[in-house]
Amino acid sequence: MLVLMVNIKVKPGRRDDFIAAIREDGEGTTTKEEGNLQFSAIQDSDDPDRFFLFEVYRDEAALDAHRQMPHFLKYREATAGLYAEETVRRVGTNVFPDDSGWAS
Repeated sequence: MLVLMVNIKVKPGRRDDFIAAIREDGEGTTTKEEGNLQFSAIQDSDDPDRFFLFEVYRDEAALDAHRQMPHFLKYREATAGLYAEETVRRVGTNVFPDDSGWAS
């Protein structure tokens, strides 16, 4: 499994634009991508302009496929210029649950 964690800070006044874009991307990711096992977008309770994405893909090929999907390309276009600071991305592998613990 490949786990992607992303920390995003959006510009003041652009929160609703970001939420609309990430919802559309999340819907496409979870319904149209066989290699995606989890996609969550979380809004920070202390800073409503900060979001965390948690995504799980079957493998690197599934993540590469995600990056070519029309809904992701639309998300990239819609969010260009929305970020207040550099996005922080971390990629890891799952420890728990192990691979058998993820629905396919």
